[in-house]
Amino acid sequence: AQVVISSRKAGPCEEVAAEINARYGPGRAIAVPANIAEKADLQRLVDETNAAFGKIDILVCNAASNPYAGPMGGITDDQFNKILQNNVISNHWLIQMAAPQMLERRDGSIIIVSSIGGLRGNALIGAYNVSKAADMQLARNLAVEWGPSNVRVNCIAPGLVQTDFAKYLWENPEILKTVTEPAPLKRIGQPHEIAGAAVYLASPASTFMTGQTLVVDGGVTIAW
Repeated sequence: AQVVISSRKAGPCEEVAAEINARYGPGRAIAVPANIAEKADLQRLVDETNAAFGKIDILVCNAASNPYAGPMGGITDDQFNKILQNNVISNHWLIQMAAPQMLERRDGSIIIVSSIGGLRGNALIGAYNVSKAADMQLARNLAVEWGPSNVRVNCIAPGLVQTDFAKYLWENPEILKTVTEPAPLKRIGQPHEIAGAAVYLASPASTFMTGQTLVVDGGVTIAW
């Protein structure tokens, strides 16, 4: 694949692109920084991708925000709006910008990174979970709309993964124990284990799968 790396800060994007190019050859990856909350940034991301590589075959919506942890009664309107904007509406924007060419070619895979939080209640990150449940429904709706044009839309629902984004959860010994103790694999996930699921959904191996949520959580949702 030729890959576009995008996030809010240019530096980390460029580091990842450089690593890919060093491993697989020049021109395999580029960095296009974008703020998911800015519609113009997302359009620029799509335009620069098309300019560099000619088309978009695969879209992975992986960015998200969670500025609040605690009972939902304590969340401010601004915090709730930010969660819904960045985790749902921005996904909708970017997908609508990238999908027309997929529909025209009758080929494409769209992957939304949701969370197992969208499948269950939680007293700490309830608003975030609301947004992740909405992402699952977004995938289902678009899968129904675009299936006849052979464009697939699926979600990945990770459990707790050892990323900077989730640091406030896995660095808390009590929360870590609550998550890992009932899980069959007895540990949290690593980023490459979610990447493997994305590779599957992006590849021809998954061409008969659409509208689904692929749970990758070490088994925590099947254990009591």
